[in-house]
Amino acid sequence: MLAKWIASVSVAVLAASAALVMAQEAPLQTAAAVPEFKAEQGAEQRTEFRTLDEETQDLKKQVLDLNRDLFLLEEELLFPSNTQTAVFVSMDVGEFFGLDSVELKIDNKDVANYLYTERESEALLKGGVQRLFIGNLKAGEHELVAVFTGQGPHTRDYRRAASLVFEKGIGPKYIELTVSDRETKQQPEFLVREWE
Repeated sequence: MLAKWIASVSVAVLAASAALVMAQEAPLQTAAAVPEFKAEQGAEQRTEFRTLDEETQDLKKQVLDLNRDLFLLEEELLFPSNTQTAVFVSMDVGEFFGLDSVELKIDNKDVANYLYTERESEALLKGGVQRLFIGNLKAGEHELVAVFTGQGPHTRDYRRAASLVFEKGIGPKYIELTVSDRETKQQPEFLVREWE
C-alpha cells in the first residue's frame, strides 16, 4: 500500500518536473516567434512572463520540497531508527598510511567494499568523514571486521584488519573506523569505536 503511494507520488513529481521544463521553454518560443512588439503589447507580455516565471519558480520549489519529503520517507522506511546501523570512516594525520580501500564485514558477511580515489583520501585527511555503510541489524551481539589496504611506511603495501564486537540495542548504532598515526612506533593505527 505504502509502496504504491510512493510510486504514485514519484510519478506526480516527474510530471510536475516535465511541466516545469515545458513552462520554462514556452515563453522563449513565443518571444522568438514574434520579433516586433508594440509598446503596450510588450509591457503586457513582460507582465505575463514575470507572472509565469513566478509560477514556475513556485512550482519548482514545491517539486523540490516534495522530493526532499520523499527522500526522508524512503530513508525512514528502508532504515528504521530502531534497526539502523551506520559505519563511518575517518583519518587523522596520514603520514604513515595512504588509504586505498576498505572492506567491511558484519557477522562474517561482506557488507561494503570501497576503493578510494586520491581526492577522496585527501578529503579524509582534511577532516572529512565518509559514511561507508548503512543498514539494518537486529538487536543482539554482532561482530564487525574492517580490512584496510593501502601504502604504509616506506611505500610498502599494507593490509591490516581491525575488529569490534558490539551490542545492538533498540535505537540507531553508529560506529567509526579511524586510521591514525602512532608516532612512537612510526606505524599507522586502526581503531574501531562506537559513537555514544
